[in-house]
Amino acid sequence: MTDIDDDSTVQAAGCVLWRRSPFDGQLELCLVHRPKYDDWSHPKGKLKRGEEHLAAALREVEEETGYTAEPGPPLPTMYYLANGRPKRVRYWAAEAVSGVFAPTHEVDRILWLSPTAARNRLTQPRDRTLVDNLLATVRHA
Repeated sequence: MTDIDDDSTVQAAGCVLWRRSPFDGQLELCLVHRPKYDDWSHPKGKLKRGEEHLAAALREVEEETGYTAEPGPPLPTMYYLANGRPKRVRYWAAEAVSGVFAPTHEVDRILWLSPTAARNRLTQPRDRTLVDNLLATVRHA
């Protein structure tokens, strides 16, 4: 899909949330389960009116996972159709700082997984490329 940003394009933002395991120091990625769609994805959501993309991404991470995050470099922007409308989702790498998950009607579970397990658990294949991009970013940090 082309890079279109007209009024019909749904604007959203999210993060590939990561941390070092408290047990062995290995990299872990956070995935969220949305019961409405019964899928596993990276935390993301629509922008509020007048909201900047990065602010929306960090807000969505906190709302969906309970974690505050330190933003890192931008990751690829995803374009796809959602309910027949074009959707643009800007992503960032983000390191989890602190927090505790509490289930909501929107997200009922989260998992902290190794990058390989996260790639395999993600429902949408397009989300897997974000894992690969995060790994390249974190290795060079």
